[in-house]
Amino acid sequence: MDAAARREAILKKLSKASGPVSASVLAGELGVSRQIVVGDVALLRAGGTQIDATPRGYRMRTAMAGYTGLVACVHNTPEEMRLELYTVADQGGTVVDVMVENALYGEIRANLNVASRYDADAFVKQAEASPESLLSRMTGGVHLHTIRCADEEAFRRIEAALDAAGLLYRKE
Repeated sequence: MDAAARREAILKKLSKASGPVSASVLAGELGVSRQIVVGDVALLRAGGTQIDATPRGYRMRTAMAGYTGLVACVHNTPEEMRLELYTVADQGGTVVDVMVENALYGEIRANLNVASRYDADAFVKQAEASPESLLSRMTGGVHLHTIRCADEEAFRRIEAALDAAGLLYRKE
């Protein structure tokens, strides 16, 4: 299979998938290395294909239905991170991404797409395995999340729950 056919196969698999598909799974199905798949996905994305990279794998980007808002949070432990993600998911929201401000690069953003406790547990497990990779380490735990939910009322519920848990950032 040549590179163009392989990329077409990746798109077909992602389009039909009900959830994220890891690069390792794609590599196994296509008979290539994981790094080849990562490169193919990078080329597809550079060409304008809307593919999100999540902690559990790649998925085709879908239209963001409902309400989207931004929250500023702060935490420093894996337990607080898990509580933050659980709080959003339990209130019916999805943590779309995480953003931090960096003095050199400006805004740095990474896709998360955490919509359930299962997603949260998978992400926290990965974070515990490589804590040096957490963007919030650059900012003393302060970070922003884009939250997607059904409507503005749901977003306000999520904000209130995060505040009650002591996870909203408040400039002093």
